[in-house]
Amino acid sequence: MKTSLARFRTMALICGVSLLILTFVYMPVKYLTEWGKTSEEIKLFAIAHGYFYIIYILTVLQLGVQKRMSLLKLALLVIAGTVPFASFVAERKIVRQYS
Repeated sequence: MKTSLARFRTMALICGVSLLILTFVYMPVKYLTEWGKTSEEIKLFAIAHGYFYIIYILTVLQLGVQKRMSLLKLALLVIAGTVPFASFVAERKIVRQYS
């Protein structure tokens, strides 16, 4: 990926998909099954999502500095990575605006 916009787009999609899996698969499995309470694999996915989110924040900061975004827009993009489906919406808006 050569541009910061492409990196942001990729990380927004990865973070969004992992957040959806975390919300709609991980949480029910963790709290509704015995296997989910003791499984190390399921815990590793949550840890991986945390690392993806950190990389997402770094790509947002890189894109924001490069495109001279306001602090409010940067904050909204960072928050979009924490709400299911919001990163997909934010990604589309940013790509349309800056491509």
